[in-house]
Formats: sequence, structure tokens, C-alpha cells
Amino acid sequence: MERSESSATDTTRVIRPAAILNDAHARAVLTELEANDVGAGGVWNASIGLWQRYDHAWNGPGGGIGTARLVGTIATVYGSPTKYEITIYRATVSAFGLDSGWTVESLCDDALKAAGLTLASCPRAEMMAAPEMDPFRLGETSEQAV
Repeated sequence: MERSESSATDTTRVIRPAAILNDAHARAVLTELEANDVGAGGVWNASIGLWQRYDHAWNGPGGGIGTARLVGTIATVYGSPTKYEITIYRATVSAFGLDSGWTVESLCDDALKAAGLTLASCPRAEMMAAPEMDPFRLGETSEQAV
């Protein structure tokens, strides 16, 4: 189940269960994001932990942002759940992105297309079952917990 948060300015969705890129998919996506960097005429500004999508390449003085507008961001964790995998756990579409017709799905799909994936088709993390015991009463016997 995914949780959405909206404000007057943007829409954020926590991806549940989180989307997982295996090592081959991660390499394909990162290679494409690097090839489409905002400083090289592309639309992505990707760093470890955050991928930002803009409407056009940065065109400001000294390679700055200039007139480019942020469409949205994708929050990631590198090296999780294993060393060469990437976990996508949250995406935000800016007010500008929403006004331009972007959704969380289309933002993620744009980043994932190099791996032949969409957010809907991306493998997901395995969810752990909730503990049967009350974690706040660890070590207590059932008679003590009454």
C-alpha cells in the first residue's frame, strides 16, 4: 500500500513496498541519468540519494539552474537491500510538475525506462510481517503484561 501526501504545492508518495532495482537495472538507470545530466543538455540532476527531474537543461550562468523548473524528485537508497541494488522509497512531484501533467508514476517511469521498467513493473521489497509480540513489552511474561 502506498501513502500519498498532498499540499497546495506538491504531491509526495511513499512507495510501499519500496521499488528495488537489481544491479543490472541500477547500472542501466544510473548510466542513463548521467547521460541526461542537466549540465550536459539533459533533464536529470542525479546524486546519491536524490534524483531530480527538470523541464529542461540548466541554462544559468556558470552552469547554474537558470530558467529550468523542477518537475519532481525521487528519493533513493544506494546499496540496499544488497550492495549493488538501489531502493526507491519516495517520489515528489512539484506544483510545476503537477501543472505540467506529471504524476508520481510518470516521474518514476521516466527514470526507470532505461532499464525497461515502470514503477508498476519494478520489483518490490519483501514486507516483513508485523511481530506477534508487543515490542514495548519484550521480556515480560504474559502474566506480567496484564
